[in-house]
Amino acid sequence: MTVIVSVKINDGIVMAADSAGTMESGQIYAHAHKIANLCEGLSIGAMSTGSGGIGNESVETLLKDLRRRFAGLSAGHRDWRLDPETYTVEKVADRLRSFLFEEKAAVCADPTNIQVRVCGYSAGRPLAEIWEVNLTQQACPPPRRVMDESLFGVLWDGQYEALNRLILGIGFDIDAVLIRHGMAPQQAADLQKRLVKDLYATLAVPAMPIQDAIDLARFLVETTIGFVRFAVFLPKSVGGSVEIATITKHEGFRWVQRKSFHLPDEPRER
Repeated sequence: MTVIVSVKINDGIVMAADSAGTMESGQIYAHAHKIANLCEGLSIGAMSTGSGGIGNESVETLLKDLRRRFAGLSAGHRDWRLDPETYTVEKVADRLRSFLFEEKAAVCADPTNIQVRVCGYSAGRPLAEIWEVNLTQQACPPPRRVMDESLFGVLWDGQYEALNRLILGIGFDIDAVLIRHGMAPQQAADLQKRLVKDLYATLAVPAMPIQDAIDLARFLVETTIGFVRFAVFLPKSVGGSVEIATITKHEGFRWVQRKSFHLPDEPRER
């Protein structure tokens, strides 16, 4: 489990994530990388939640392999190079699905459960958009656009409970609670929708500055980490340091906050 947060505003997208990685064995490590620059120099990036890898390959390494293709550096996949004048976020998401699912997950004996959120600007477009690719067991539907250029706000995934309560005003299992207290299933579902509409807390507005969006994304990830730490009913599968990146029209993908295992005099990945 993990938490990933995106904040989309007029000036771009902020991506933030914790760095806890849970293995199939239940072992939890604190130094997973969940945010990736998909093509150096372009306004495009991705972040993932769910399984930490496919077979023996980590999601981090797989996204770096994909980045080489998008840069035209992978022999045999020169046609995957992203043309700065014509690429689209939809096409990037489609290529990502093809690589992770058709080439990797579909031929792997182990079940895969990974969600990848692709964020950025299509070539020549004024505003950003967000797409998602969901690999569940041995299936993967086409990429789905979850925010087009006209939509703005906060999205979160992975460990929902803290931010569901903070932003939506209700816990993740509200349906089950209402039914347990005597409400019919359809009535419970209808009431949940009304409660979210009445209780939803708007934390981001389209015109907010990018630095404020960064501060908000950091706050939301840190809040989830703290909530999971102290909530006795939740597994301790969110934690570690917080990574943050921004994607803007003119500056492209930029790291704001990132851990690294490199020595101080070694070059850092961009």
